[in-house]
Formats: sequence, structure tokens, C-alpha cells
Amino acid sequence: MNIREVVIFDKSANETMDMVQELRASGLVQGTDFDFKFTPAKYDNFSGSPVERRHTVFYFYKEKYATFYELKWA
Repeated sequence: MNIREVVIFDKSANETMDMVQELRASGLVQGTDFDFKFTPAKYDNFSGSPVERRHTVFYFYKEKYATFYELKWA
């Protein structure tokens, strides 16, 4: 199986869930057509500087979905 990752930066958890709802509403099935992982921003506890940007990785199992949503959200 060829899995294609689409990374979206700086969206909140709520915005990410809106994107997931959009995928579901368009007929895609989570676990079959796509999966996702939200990662909150991580900060250096000493300086407070960000060490990792907030991002979501969408995993698409069909190339056509990955290409469409990458163009739409990028």
C-alpha cells in the first residue's frame, strides 16, 4: 500500500477537526481512505521558544485524494 502524507502547519485542533469533518462529508472513510495525527506546538521550557511547530499530518491511502487535498489546503 502506498501511503501519501500531507502536512498542514499552524492549524488548531478545532480547525483540524473541521478538516476531518470535511473529508468525512465528502464521502471519505477514516481508516480506509485517510487517517490523521495532530501534533501541538512544543516549546523549550527554559526559553519558551518553539522547538516544533503545531501541525497535522494527513495520511491518504489513495494518491488522488492526497493530491486534491494538498492543493486545496497548501
